[in-house]
Amino acid sequence: MPFLKLSGGTIYDPAQGVDGVVADLWIENGKVVSAPETPTDVVTIDVSGRVVMAGAVDMHCHIAGPKVNTARKMQPEQGRVGNGLTGRDSPMGSVPDILTAGYRYTGLGYTTCFDAAVTPMGARHIHHEFELIPNIDTGFFVLVGNNQLALQLIAENDLVGLQSFLGWLINRAGAFAPKLVNPGGVEMWKQRAAGNARDLDELIDGFSVTPRQVVQGIARAANELGLPHPVHIHGNNLGIPGNWSTTLETMRSLDGLKAHMTHVQFHSYGGSGDSDMGMESKVGPLVDYVNEHPELTVDVGQVMFGETTSMTADGPLGYFLQKINGDKWYSCDTELESGCGISPIHYRNRNFVNSLQWAIGLEWYLRVKDPWQVVMSSDHPNGGSFLAYPQIIRLLMDASFRRETLKRVHPRVLQASCLRDLDREYTLSEIAIITRAGPARILGLPNKGHLGIGADADVVVYTPSENYETMFSWPWLVVKAGQIVVRDGELQTPATGKTLGVHREFDLGREKQIEDWFERHYSISVRNYGHGRVGAERIELVR
Repeated sequence: MPFLKLSGGTIYDPAQGVDGVVADLWIENGKVVSAPETPTDVVTIDVSGRVVMAGAVDMHCHIAGPKVNTARKMQPEQGRVGNGLTGRDSPMGSVPDILTAGYRYTGLGYTTCFDAAVTPMGARHIHHEFELIPNIDTGFFVLVGNNQLALQLIAENDLVGLQSFLGWLINRAGAFAPKLVNPGGVEMWKQRAAGNARDLDELIDGFSVTPRQVVQGIARAANELGLPHPVHIHGNNLGIPGNWSTTLETMRSLDGLKAHMTHVQFHSYGGSGDSDMGMESKVGPLVDYVNEHPELTVDVGQVMFGETTSMTADGPLGYFLQKINGDKWYSCDTELESGCGISPIHYRNRNFVNSLQWAIGLEWYLRVKDPWQVVMSSDHPNGGSFLAYPQIIRLLMDASFRRETLKRVHPRVLQASCLRDLDREYTLSEIAIITRAGPARILGLPNKGHLGIGADADVVVYTPSENYETMFSWPWLVVKAGQIVVRDGELQTPATGKTLGVHREFDLGREKQIEDWFERHYSISVRNYGHGRVGAERIELVR
């Protein structure tokens, strides 16, 4: 195959210490390579005056699988993609079909995406859908924080058994990492009407174990397994006034273990009860803790104004939102593994709570000292569509635009948040960190998020603009694994992505115990569980 040479671009590659350096980039057989001594077959594209970055990585979104298909049925109008960038009340395409999702991610320069919450029972389904998504590599986190076998092993203090179960589950599902969602709280929701875990030390119904023990047990087992991304945590009390203290206790309970706290904006609220009276930002004590603990990372879950869809494995949260919104609502349970709640949601810039959520998200970006510890996300579609990412970038890079937008939100936000006092402006290198290099490092993806020799040739070229929203809304060139998929702003022949998974060795002597438990409690046979051979030839294992 011929070499592909991107000539004369201005490269931003923070993982390699490259900050705005004009250089050529060479690509061969889907990889970044060093400049050949005497190349004879070269396709050269002049990218002079343009910005070159690695393909972006969305490490927390919801784009495929059973829950997303349910949301598509519930809100078919949300599959029609509007411009999604203005923050007005136009549809933002919160539940596009999988083909549209792939193309629209491509149109923003994203080449890798991870679905953040999939039941093991839904693994076969999501692998089928991943095979159809164009232009992006995919992976998913498998739900385990309310799995009854996991709860039983933690209650028995059988950490070797828990470690074996995690290894077995991730291998069986073809997953990338374990996901905790409201650990213990969803199980309490299923055990009693409107139940939830309000405290990390509250006993989970039916088990002599607490949410704190679930977090500690699974985080420790995952770290000892040596997973590239040990544990992805959606904490307890999401969205509830006063939940910041639960979030801080969850961070403290990890006690030095490597872990990732997801959509942290939704977990940073002061106040008490179900009222917004006294509700305020509590980013301060939380970000102080993160700044002092480099083993912890967060993604934000930025709220953006407009219509979208809440979809979560947190069943109690779905019920809570339905009571607030008074709109249609869907809830389900999947065997013994998880819950699910789906509901339409509309964020309004003149609503105090919505405005405060928007401000709290921006506080997180602007107050985390080390950009390698914070990742850009909207928890698509929970905080807003991924199509709003260019506007988030503008809010971070342009303090004057941020101040103008702040004038249009509820005035109480000025007292409940410190956003108006934050003058920090992100640089292009910092944007490259929070959208590319950072998430790739946090996920443990050695070939993603950078343009060093041997990296996957996922490359994006942007045309500079004083309006950063315009700049990042549609790249001039996108290369996926060495194949040009966008050129001159136009989509080309799509590339075939791969699914990223992890395989870990575990105590095989525990396998029969796990499978016997499964056969006693599940409604399907263990041989039908997980991905089977679906997509097996496309799964790339990350060591």
